[in-house]
Amino acid sequence: MITASEFRKGITVEYDNGVWNIVDFQHVKPGKGAAFVRTKIKNVVTGAVVERSFNPTDKMPRAIIENKSMQYLYNDGELYYFMDTETFEQEPLSQAQVEDAIPFIKENTVVSVRYFKGKAFSVEAPNFVELEVTQTEPGFKGDTASNTTKPATLETGYQLSVPLFINQGEKIRVDTRSGEYMERA
Repeated sequence: MITASEFRKGITVEYDNGVWNIVDFQHVKPGKGAAFVRTKIKNVVTGAVVERSFNPTDKMPRAIIENKSMQYLYNDGELYYFMDTETFEQEPLSQAQVEDAIPFIKENTVVSVRYFKGKAFSVEAPNFVELEVTQTEPGFKGDTASNTTKPATLETGYQLSVPLFINQGEKIRVDTRSGEYMERA
C-alpha cells in the first residue's frame, strides 16, 4: 500500500477499479483547511488522463506492471501476433492493445509488451526506429538551406514530415514517442 503523500511521478497505483500512472502531483497546503495532494493521473489501459485530489492519508495498492520483451511476427487482419523471445510462445493482441506502437514497427521488431496481473494491455515500440521512406516527392540538390518539410510515407504506412533533401528509398530514424523525423539512418 502507498499513501497519497508518497506519490511520485511514474508510480503506478490501483484506484477506482483501474490502473493509473502518476503523471504529475503537487502537495497543497492551503492557509485554511486541510492539506491535500493534487494529481494528474493516466489510466494505463485506456490512456485517459484525469485530475484528482487526494487526502495525504488515502491509501491505495501499488500496481505491479510487468514488461516483457517480445518480437512482432505478423498481422492476420484482426490480431497482431507477438512471440516471447525467451519461451518462444506466441500471443495474439488486438488492435486496441497495439494501436500506439503499430505505425512504427515492422515484422521481426522487438518491442516491450506491458502486462498487469498476467494480462497484456499495451505495446511500446522502441524509442527510435529506422524505417525506409516508400513515398515522397523527389528532393533537389541545395534543398538543405531552410527548415521546410514535405510529407513522406514510411514502409509501415505511417506518414510524417521530413526535410526536403530526403528521397524515396532512404532509411530515416524516427522518434516513436513524438512521431517525428530525427535524422538519416
